[in-house]
Amino acid sequence: MIRTSEPPLSVEVARRRRGLRTGWTTGTCAAAAAKAAASLLVHGSMPAEVDVALPSGRRVGFPVELDDGRCVVVKDAGDDPDCTHGARLTAEVGAAPGALSVLEAGPGLGVVTLPGLGLDVGAPAINPVPRRMILAAVAEVTDAPLVVTFSVPGGEEMAAQTTNERLGIVGGISLLGTTGIVRPFSTAAYRASVVQQVDVAAAQGEHTMVLATGHRSEAAAQRLHPEMSPVCFVEVGDFTGIALRRVAAAGMKRAVFVGMAGKISKLAAGVMMTHFHRSEVDGSLLARTAVACGAPPIVVDAATATHTARHFFEVCLAHGARAPLAELCRQARAACEAHVRGALEVSVVLVDYDGVEVVACA
Repeated sequence: MIRTSEPPLSVEVARRRRGLRTGWTTGTCAAAAAKAAASLLVHGSMPAEVDVALPSGRRVGFPVELDDGRCVVVKDAGDDPDCTHGARLTAEVGAAPGALSVLEAGPGLGVVTLPGLGLDVGAPAINPVPRRMILAAVAEVTDAPLVVTFSVPGGEEMAAQTTNERLGIVGGISLLGTTGIVRPFSTAAYRASVVQQVDVAAAQGEHTMVLATGHRSEAAAQRLHPEMSPVCFVEVGDFTGIALRRVAAAGMKRAVFVGMAGKISKLAAGVMMTHFHRSEVDGSLLARTAVACGAPPIVVDAATATHTARHFFEVCLAHGARAPLAELCRQARAACEAHVRGALEVSVVLVDYDGVEVVACA
């Protein structure tokens, strides 16, 4: 059972709280495995449990397994739908030839092949915070420099469910985390992923970023722009505003937004955080747009008949009224360009619910 120091950050506490159960990052689990492996090397025996410090200073304990002479900590992602839940973070250590400890990638841990991640090309995919946690954990056991090699059985298959390949991380998963804790459905983690993907594309010298809201719209975007490198496509989810600002800050010149009626309707209203808990589709905007475009009454009425843009979209198509949809794209484009104060040229493409282009505003 995982234990923590007082005040505890434990499974028991999480269960007492209302809401979903938190878990532990790959970085935290790797730090615990590395500390156990260092103890095995120095003392000749592996502890049944080790504790490590989180970036906050709090400590958390993990049970450790021994597998063929290597120390294993099993990741518990809590209630987050994380493809690395249950991953066996495995560490083995040896004496380092130099004066400093070295972290290396074994099977299942990714290696960096592209710049833009803030990590050296050729280095293991271990982000800065987990790296500090790992080095601090082994330093609690010994001052001697060590080579710590991490492996993750099945890590390459897990990585196939992530954006690692697009980011230039090959061979497995990454050791991630900024707090050491996985918070279920973490918007912070998603936002950080969007920013990271933009940075990688910028580091490749790309000048255009294609922002899609989800899997279907991204697949549509890739069909529409087969000439572009995969690194230029990013699923922004609800974080369009953050993505646009990052694209502009990275020095890129153009952004293409590909999405469905609901997201584009919100952008047209100037809403850049489009999660349904944060904002609703403005039916009055849809109605005004339909009237301004001379749409038939049935289309105007559809704008406020439900709380979804999909109904309005489907009625527009059914009655051959594409002008209101094109106008929404123009409004969305203007709002996106205003959001970054004209620093980007923005195109907006509306696709249907099968990912087929309907209208575009270039």
